[in-house]
Amino acid sequence: MHATSAATGPHEVSLRDVTAGYPRRTVLRQLTASVPQSATTAVVGPNGSGKSTLLGVLAGVRPLTSGTVARGHASPPCLVVQRSAVSDTLPLTVRETVTMGRWAHRGPWRRLDRRDRAVVDESMDRLGIRDLADRQLGELSGGQRQRALVAQGLAQEADLFLLDEPTTGLDLAARDAIAAVLGAVTAEGVTVVQATHDLDAALVADHCLLLQDGRLVAEGEPRDVLTDDALRRVWALPSRQRS
Repeated sequence: MHATSAATGPHEVSLRDVTAGYPRRTVLRQLTASVPQSATTAVVGPNGSGKSTLLGVLAGVRPLTSGTVARGHASPPCLVVQRSAVSDTLPLTVRETVTMGRWAHRGPWRRLDRRDRAVVDESMDRLGIRDLADRQLGELSGGQRQRALVAQGLAQEADLFLLDEPTTGLDLAARDAIAAVLGAVTAEGVTVVQATHDLDAALVADHCLLLQDGRLVAEGEPRDVLTDDALRRVWALPSRQRS
């Protein structure tokens, strides 16, 4: 199977022949792809296909073995991890968690100014968690915690917003809240890339990268990429399976 044509227009990120992974284990293999600017890109593929590693490369936290990554903006990207990656025992309130998003601008030790506090409050408002500001992160439900992590990402005010399975296992209200915010920030000019197993969410994205075994299988409009034939080949399924 061959990759479809890349998205036209300006790119937020361009990857060329990227190979990356971990010591003694290569994950991404000579991957060439583009992420269109001010749009939503869904990264889709089975477990082990390289989705999280690709996000790490885009975030600049996973070094390359070979290849190049070119960014459209110099500001640091924001990476929102899965809620399961955050310990229940961390003694952080929701407000403190969201405030950490301002560290990219202020550093962890400088006091926040009026604008910083306004950004934190607005980020919590957009995710509907302002009333949880004084609650401990470990006391929250899965959906509330994930919304707090997305609010932390919003507070960073990054040009590139990266999310790893942001809605997996969440209730409908949390999924809808996060989806609405991602749509809104994209309309405001932010570039969003989310790794997802949710094919319904992927189909409403602007752009799609389909991965298998660390390689790009197809790239382009989601409905052109996520065809029945492509999904059967990548997942070895008899028919399309939505999660």
